[in-house]
Amino acid sequence: MTAGTRIDDGRLAHASFYDDPALQRVLACLNGKGEETRIAGGAVRNALFGLPVRDIDLATTALPDEVIRRAKAAGCKTVPTGIEHGTITVISGGTPFEVTTLREDVETNGRHAVVRFGRDFAQDAMRRDFTINALFADKDRRIHDYVGGLDDIAKHKVRFIGDAGQRIAEDYLRILRLFRIHAAYGHGPVDRDGLLASIAGRKGMLALSKERIGAELQKLLEAPGAAAAVGEMADAGLLGPLLGSLPLTARFVNLVATENAQERSPDTTLRLTALAALVPEDAERLQDMLRLSNLQAVRIAQAIRAFLTIRDIKVPPYKTDLYRFLFQNGRTAAIDALLLAQAHAAPGSTDAKWRQALAFLRDTPEPRLPFTGSDLIKHGVKTGPAMGAMLKRLQAAWIRAGFPKEPEVLNRLLQQDSNA
Repeated sequence: MTAGTRIDDGRLAHASFYDDPALQRVLACLNGKGEETRIAGGAVRNALFGLPVRDIDLATTALPDEVIRRAKAAGCKTVPTGIEHGTITVISGGTPFEVTTLREDVETNGRHAVVRFGRDFAQDAMRRDFTINALFADKDRRIHDYVGGLDDIAKHKVRFIGDAGQRIAEDYLRILRLFRIHAAYGHGPVDRDGLLASIAGRKGMLALSKERIGAELQKLLEAPGAAAAVGEMADAGLLGPLLGSLPLTARFVNLVATENAQERSPDTTLRLTALAALVPEDAERLQDMLRLSNLQAVRIAQAIRAFLTIRDIKVPPYKTDLYRFLFQNGRTAAIDALLLAQAHAAPGSTDAKWRQALAFLRDTPEPRLPFTGSDLIKHGVKTGPAMGAMLKRLQAAWIRAGFPKEPEVLNRLLQQDSNA
């Protein structure tokens, strides 16, 4: 046993994920005959925090070829998802398990590491990022802690393993991961040593791929403690360069508070809009900086375009105005814009009225212009520019009339325009 190792054989005694036959099958075939395989990282961490365990990763002393041989002998499928880094996906009973051979770092350059395979769980733990991510659990449910992760879990503390500056220099994405993991599991301020090391190494983030930054930042924005973590990151000057603009932290914090108060699930795209978009053109900047999907960029632009029409209201519009707002923007953009407007108006906004307005936009059928080209043809209008101009006039008249549905009123609007 490595000096300083702590073994806990009680905290996972009733962990339900151990009872999964698919997991037991993989552990049985990879353990024994000189090899050992343990559950690693996130599954152990989440179980200790009392959170759901979704993906189970395994660490093993066996080399990749041996993992493949044993898995196939046990009737499991294998996929060489990262075989050059020692990772094989073993599929047991339809459930995938990533199995990675223990590793030791040979060389790092801030983005990629050169590694060699090893057989020492303690050495493998030392190359990981945070203490709470470096715990192992063996087949007998015993936890092996080489870095003080159990104590940090008890304190809800997210702390780099060893020297924070060195861990960050190995991969500058760990700056973002510090805030993201803290937002998910930490209590109180971000670890001071980690924060200072992040500030010192902030330029290194600019060399990272935009895809990696975008993926990690979006995970941060949806974490339970995102409001505080984003605020700390912005105050430290770490967020603006990634967004290409000054972050709008107050609006972001207010939106998170609104989502929590209304028991809405975190909406990553809307949170990013609140944090970093002032005009529709900002959607293009964010798409470039964070490699957003086209759907996300379009949604951000439409939400801001709608938001700008109601930005300065202190209470939501009356129902007639909301109906017009819904017609002009569509349901998604209208709801997004209303939530942004509430975040912009807080803390003086009246929550009950905003909830009523949101319910109206959510439940009201979207208005549809009751005139079509066929209707106009019946009135002698030929297809072409004249028809398009008439439809625009009818739409304006229909809105002014309060969105009537009665056939006689609609016919009168048609007649009035035809006679004009």
